[in-house]
Order: sequence, then C-alpha cells, then structure tokens
Amino acid sequence: MGVLSNLSGKDAVKIFSQFGYTLDHHTGSHMILYHENRPTLSVPKHKELAPGLLRGLIRKSGITVNDFLKAK
Repeated sequence: MGVLSNLSGKDAVKIFSQFGYTLDHHTGSHMILYHENRPTLSVPKHKELAPGLLRGLIRKSGITVNDFLKAK
C-alpha cells in the first residue's frame, strides 16, 4: 500500500472522477460525488485530507488503494 498524504479534497475528486464518479453537488464544505453503480461519497473540501479519511473513502468506493495511487 502506498502513502496517502498531502492530497487535497479537490485532488481526490479529480482522481475519483477517473473511476466514473461525477460531482453531484456541494453541501456546505463537502463535495458529493455520485456513481451509478457505487456508493455516493462525501469528500471534505479541505487543503489536506487525513490519510484515514481518504483510505475510508477509497474503501467505500470499492477501489483499491494501489489503483487510486496509480491514477494520482
């Protein structure tokens, strides 16, 4: 597994979009991502995401951490 650090919420959304997620809407400081066949994700709009939070979002989406890091 790779290191999940120094990644902003905006950058995470760009990577998730490569896996078919689209930005549905904003709710406060969170960006809501929609995918037709996968769970909806709520990504905080922070300058840096905590590694545990990002790992949880990746796990919820069904993407492997290695695939996520390769798309980075």
